[in-house]
Amino acid sequence: MRILWVKSDKLLPVQNGGNIRTYHVLRYLSARHALTFYSYYGGASDPDYERELQRQLPGSVAVSTGKRALSGAARGLDYLAHLRAQPPYAVSRFAHTAVQKQIQAWFREERFDIAVCDFLDAAVNFPGKLTVPSVLFQHNVESEIWRRHAATAGNPAKKMMYDMEFRKMLRYERAAVCKFQHVIAVSENDRRIMMQWVDRDRVTVVPTGVDLAQYCPAPAESDPSESAPLITFVGAMDWEPNVDGVEYFCSQVWPSIKAEVPQARLRIVGRNPDRRVQKWASSSQDSSNGTSNGGTIEVTGRVPSVVEHLRQSAVVIVPLRIGGGTRLKIYEAMATARVVVSTTIGAEGLDVAHGRDIVLADDPASFAQAVIMLLRDSELRRRYEKAAAETAARYDWPAIGERFSAVLQSVAEKKSGAVPVYSARLVEKKA
Repeated sequence: MRILWVKSDKLLPVQNGGNIRTYHVLRYLSARHALTFYSYYGGASDPDYERELQRQLPGSVAVSTGKRALSGAARGLDYLAHLRAQPPYAVSRFAHTAVQKQIQAWFREERFDIAVCDFLDAAVNFPGKLTVPSVLFQHNVESEIWRRHAATAGNPAKKMMYDMEFRKMLRYERAAVCKFQHVIAVSENDRRIMMQWVDRDRVTVVPTGVDLAQYCPAPAESDPSESAPLITFVGAMDWEPNVDGVEYFCSQVWPSIKAEVPQARLRIVGRNPDRRVQKWASSSQDSSNGTSNGGTIEVTGRVPSVVEHLRQSAVVIVPLRIGGGTRLKIYEAMATARVVVSTTIGAEGLDVAHGRDIVLADDPASFAQAVIMLLRDSELRRRYEKAAAETAARYDWPAIGERFSAVLQSVAEKKSGAVPVYSARLVEKKA
């Protein structure tokens, strides 16, 4: 099978959840099919990235669009410039004329049996008429994330912006899902949402996996709660749902835990910690924001590997209130035989069950009580750890790659012809 896989932004180094999922599926497909991975990224050309991509995924095509990364005031002005655009800003900013022309040329030449659009943001560069069977890989239902942003925003201006982007995203995402011959979701919850837009047989779930060779329990480890018990949060600290989750936990949950288990420590592990995360890593009262953590909250920033941090933990927390798709971090923690306390949203879409291999808690009091209970009861914690490791063992990446490959093979064999032109005009941005 000849596969074209299109993704915006760099894949390497593999750091965030979406890239981890993509990387492992690509490695499986590359070993068994004729795969062309098309990676287009912003900024200056990066020969080191392109060479490493070729080494790990032979046959890849990587190109720089030359677009400058924006932040702060420049990002705000760019958002205002796109305010009247129909596609949401999170998608339209990835549109690029040269990328669109390259994909169109490949479709005309019919060089591939099937094309994969990785994430919704790459869909803005796909042709209006899909003459090659094409699959949309939906790591999240993006409109649902924006809806949750709007629902939890405290700032009125942010709430209004999130609501506007939610409505734009909902229109765009629904049309994109209808446009592609097939959609791969990562959870049954996401599939149920998208089945409101298309026939149920056009959406297939391929669940999240875990690298069992990397994420495994430490041999003959001591009980991590014997001294000062460690509670760990793992995730990219520049992603808004993670930032919101840390703020929620530190402000509304952590004080209750410290009151009951004074020796407890909290470690926040992840790249690029936002200032709203960094403010908690203070050893004394911060007079500017009134926060205090008693010197027991550590913010690590980027780390070479999260495995050792997970192994050192007594409890791993996922206090998310916003998000979509599935959290790889939960299976990774479970594979290292750690007990996880999560919100329902945090564990959404995973094959886990409250009271069996995970503890779910959706308000500050119950979340704190769950963590306290597990810190105090080592026998209960060990039962959860054993069940968690058994659950994670069923989701090794090769099994997930095989399921993904089977879906692509099925879609490619249908050869059902072209799909009608997408009704909304996509924004094209000049190089």
